[in-house]
Formats: sequence, structure tokens, C-alpha cells
Amino acid sequence: MSYASLMVYVDADGTPDRRVRLCANLADKFDATLIGISAAAFWPPMMVEGVVIQGTTDAEITALTKKLADKEQWFRELAGADRRRLIWRTAFDFPAIALAREARSADLVVIGRTTGPGDAYSSLDPGNVLLRLGRPALVVPDEVSSLRAENVVIGWKDTREARRAVLDALPFLHGATGVTIAEICVAGDEEAAQARIDDVARYLGDHRIKSKDRIILHQHGSGAGQLIQLAQDEHADLLVTGAYGHSRLGEWIFGGVTRDLLATSPICCLMSH
Repeated sequence: MSYASLMVYVDADGTPDRRVRLCANLADKFDATLIGISAAAFWPPMMVEGVVIQGTTDAEITALTKKLADKEQWFRELAGADRRRLIWRTAFDFPAIALAREARSADLVVIGRTTGPGDAYSSLDPGNVLLRLGRPALVVPDEVSSLRAENVVIGWKDTREARRAVLDALPFLHGATGVTIAEICVAGDEEAAQARIDDVARYLGDHRIKSKDRIILHQHGSGAGQLIQLAQDEHADLLVTGAYGHSRLGEWIFGGVTRDLLATSPICCLMSH
């Protein structure tokens, strides 16, 4: 099992060179097609009493067209079109909507960890797009430029999203030398947590993937900090988790693993919703 096509989002108002290089290297590793995409939407027309008094001008259309064309040239030069199958796509649309639509062409979508430098019309909100993709997302911190995935930590929770994430991560897990399955549980739930992790380990074993397990007692917060600390202890550079097992609104109000990983994780996270 492998990834046949990887898609990376390129911010219309940014130059995410580390993210693009990381994705290009993964495309080489998996012998996959590399698809770059950038998108931006026009501001809606200004209306007064049902009458349009200001709409998108020809100059604005020309400027945005040129911006996205320049982004394509930048992407092709950085990714190296002579080395791999390379595709570029643009859209005059909200980035999250455009990326989710184009994700039908990809096995894995690579995005930044934080919201881009622009506004909602040209900047991708990672939390928003995770809910829309229908594909696993590799969320890359801005300062990370490579992913070896030799050691991988699976942040397990018995949810649909976590089960999906483990399946989606199989190409990485097959190539890893160390895989750790971890569940954070409350005191008194250790036996049940161990049984759940044992099932996941057997599943991975059926795929010829060796793993070890860790039961972690919940201390405070969402548990994201404990998962990050475990990943660092295991010298892992990839954390696999489900995304938004609860509603996104609930996570942003009350806290949640997805929210906190998007805000603080120093390593790449493969997330599925």
C-alpha cells in the first residue's frame, strides 16, 4: 500500500518553501504524482439597497490571475518539474472550498499547521479544511522541511476518526522502524485502554507492522501536550491522530486534541476526519 498522488497547498500570499520541499521529497519516496494548488476568492460586490455600487474590477482580476500564475512558476522551479510527475491547479474560490474539491485527485493532502498570512479570501484555515477534505491531511509546521517518519506515534482514541487515521497512515507505518500506539485515559480505565490498544496492535500486525504500546494517565488539558512529549521522547517526527472527534465549535470553546495540536505541535501530524 502506498500513496499514488500527493497534493500540497501553496498559500496565495505566502511562499511555503519548506512545505513544498517536504511534499516533493515524499512524492519521490512514494513514487507519487505531485499536485500543487493555490486559490483565492474575489471580494463580494458592495451593494446598497439591492444595487451594486462596487464590484470586482478588471484590474483586480488581472492582478489575481498574475499572482496565481507567478505562484505556479515559483512552485515548478522549487519542486523541480524535471524530476517527477508534476501538476499545478488554481482556482478563484475560497481556499478551503477549492482544496476540498480538488482533493478528489489525491491520496494525501499536505497543508500548513497555522492559518496563512492573508485574509479568509486568500488564506487557508487548517481546522476548516480538515472537516471538508474527505482525505487524510498531513499538517506541517512552518519550520519543518523534512519528514523521515522513521519513528511514528499513533495517538489512539476509540473513534471513527482515529480508525480512519490509522488506515490512512499505513504507507508511513510500513516504512517506519518504530511505531508506538498510545492512549491517554483516566485512572481506572487502564485495563480497557490496554484492550483497545492490543486490538490496534493486532491489526497492524496483520499488516506486518510491529508496534509497541503506551498507556498514559491523563493529567490536564486535552492531552495534546502529553502526546507531543511522548513523540519527542520516542524521537518521532510524525504523530497520527483522528481530527475533530467532537464538533469543531466544541473544541475551540472547551479545548480538544485537534485544536491544541494545530496550535502547538512542533512535528508533522497526519490527521483524518
